[in-house]
Amino acid sequence: MATTPISDRPASLAERVAAPAVLPELTAGGLTWRPATRDDAGALLDLRNLVAEVDGEPYRESLDEMLEILDAPWRDLAADSVLGLDAAGVLRAYGYVETMPGDTTRVRAFLWGAVHPDRRGEGIGRQLFAWQEARARQILAASGKDLPGRIAGFLEDTAPAPKLRLYERAGFTPRRYYSDLERDLRDLDADPLPVVELDGGLRLVPFDDEHDDPARLAHNDAFRDHWGSEPQTRDQWRSARSTFAPEWSSVVVDTAPPVEALLADPDTDAETAAALRAGAPLVVGYHLAARYTEDFAVRGHSFGYTDLLGVRRAYRGRKVAVALLAAGMRAFASGGMEFAALDVDTQNPSGAHGLYASLGYTKRHGSRLLTIEL
Repeated sequence: MATTPISDRPASLAERVAAPAVLPELTAGGLTWRPATRDDAGALLDLRNLVAEVDGEPYRESLDEMLEILDAPWRDLAADSVLGLDAAGVLRAYGYVETMPGDTTRVRAFLWGAVHPDRRGEGIGRQLFAWQEARARQILAASGKDLPGRIAGFLEDTAPAPKLRLYERAGFTPRRYYSDLERDLRDLDADPLPVVELDGGLRLVPFDDEHDDPARLAHNDAFRDHWGSEPQTRDQWRSARSTFAPEWSSVVVDTAPPVEALLADPDTDAETAAALRAGAPLVVGYHLAARYTEDFAVRGHSFGYTDLLGVRRAYRGRKVAVALLAAGMRAFASGGMEFAALDVDTQNPSGAHGLYASLGYTKRHGSRLLTIEL
């Protein structure tokens, strides 16, 4: 039997990432560096929100959100984070690398970090970014997953030019662009929302615990054909819920699903098949909403936020997304919110951008994802 010569075999992920044995030193600015801990949440929050204000970002974070970042069970703060403190012990820079346990088709490492505006221009950002990229390569190499790899970072459209140049010099390329959209809800008599009648056995019902994991399975199916998306584990799905607004959230279930046909369909994933056999509800679409109170003053008005909206691929074209989004906007308005808001990939394959435009959403802000593909 013929065998492929070792020299002709594709390089493994561990070989492709060229991970350094030792991380770069952090010496710029005379800062002292150490890993982050949960006790640093307050200082991290202050620095993160100061940077957001100076750089014109329309977001602010709460202490609960920061604690959720630090408490994620899959995060190794000791190895994957660094804080830079000045001689007085004041936080002046931070960086961490984030990976997700559910990645099954591409192993991703996301870079997050910032330098205090008063300490920019001292080379701190360059050294910190080099440390993050090197650590990301180490994480990918040690993942044990011989898959394509990606090192990625997000930049707001308002980000200062030196930060964009930092990414470009390191070989990062813009891959995706995102739009932050809003829809005015203050006069629904003059600008009404659509009324949707779902067909067959489809029923729109409030979100509750019974539908939580079935919604995760629907999400994993809905986003399987979305660029950059990977399946979410139960831990990922249930994490970071300090802003979750279940009273504004809903799901669409199929009350009479074609179980045998779905079990015979090769596109039905193993978890969904097991849930169907167990008689769990089949969630075919979901709208999960959030309340980002910290952002109200920044935007100048209150708003309800659509964190996640998706429809199983086999159920697209049946107005499920419109029904869910309209229900969400009505819930926002009933809750006293002045606007509805969401974020969308401008190249979303399900046509979501066109859907939002047809419902009156307009762009307020933008961001991009830059990556190195490995």
